[in-house]
Amino acid sequence: MKFDHSVIFTSIRLLALIAACVLMPVHADESADVSQLLRTGKLVEALTKADAFLAGKPNDPQMRFLKGVIQRSSGKQAEAIATFTKLTEDYPELPEPYNNLAVLYAGQGQFDKARAALEMAIRTNPSYSTAHENLGDVYARLASQAYNKALQLDGANAAVPPKLALIRELFSPGNKGQRPSVTVAAAASAAAAAAPKPVASTTAAAPAAQPVAATPPSAPAAKPAAASADSAAEQAAQEAVLAWAKAWSAKDLASYLGAYSKEFTPPGKQSRAAWEEDRRKRIVGKSSISVKLDNLDVSISGNKAVAKFRQHYHAGALSVSSRKTLHLLKTGDRWQITKESSGS
Repeated sequence: MKFDHSVIFTSIRLLALIAACVLMPVHADESADVSQLLRTGKLVEALTKADAFLAGKPNDPQMRFLKGVIQRSSGKQAEAIATFTKLTEDYPELPEPYNNLAVLYAGQGQFDKARAALEMAIRTNPSYSTAHENLGDVYARLASQAYNKALQLDGANAAVPPKLALIRELFSPGNKGQRPSVTVAAAASAAAAAAPKPVASTTAAAPAAQPVAATPPSAPAAKPAAASADSAAEQAAQEAVLAWAKAWSAKDLASYLGAYSKEFTPPGKQSRAAWEEDRRKRIVGKSSISVKLDNLDVSISGNKAVAKFRQHYHAGALSVSSRKTLHLLKTGDRWQITKESSGS
């Protein structure tokens, strides 16, 4: 079912956590059942099953998120807002509830509230690309309101109509093909595709796991030395990524921060010192952390590398899984992170 405020806010997308997360095995069956019911439009049954699960595990973030998606899909906007708001209070480190809260506020024309929610999502995860895009859309809508007000106050101002026309064109129905809206059904389908499969996984706790197959070298077979060098560089970059995840899991702050290059620019216009202090609070303050990586794929280009994988983060009752990309630079004999991004 398409987002039901497409005319008002076409490009803001409902980012269901079920599309971004691989649910933990402890309740994979229940989540899969609820996702299936949601995907097939059986919203009453989906909500009943979600409520039954939450009766025994009321603090489970994934199922609570699913419940919010079901409520939104059922037209229960106020209840969905309440669900996502409570999630932001109980799990302030999760950016997705803030994003979905912004979607709901935007659908009601409450763009100031939508902006505040998205800014919180970005503060929580500065690399969250969906929230950045949605925040741009909110700013455009706020600009539209401001331009309309300017015309009401001064209808003779010839500079305003062209600006207003540009924003209207941006959100016109004709642009839907360029900026498609995400549907809840599509999100649920993505969840099914993302569900755990019987494939080998690469975990931070087991750096000796089976290495990811190297990308077939583009160099001719007559140059095995170059291919061997690429393979060795790829293996070294993989080991650097696994060591980073292992240090994070062990709350080894020195090794974790040491995985980042001096060329690394913290997101959100933070200073390096402020970013490191923020990471220290988020890591050292946890009683335990588990970071596991699946489907690690590394591509090498000279002294640069790009690592893509699915990251499973678990700390206390919080379990989140998302796609992640690390850009690395080889300095001396070390591969270090220069940039990181996550989300859709």
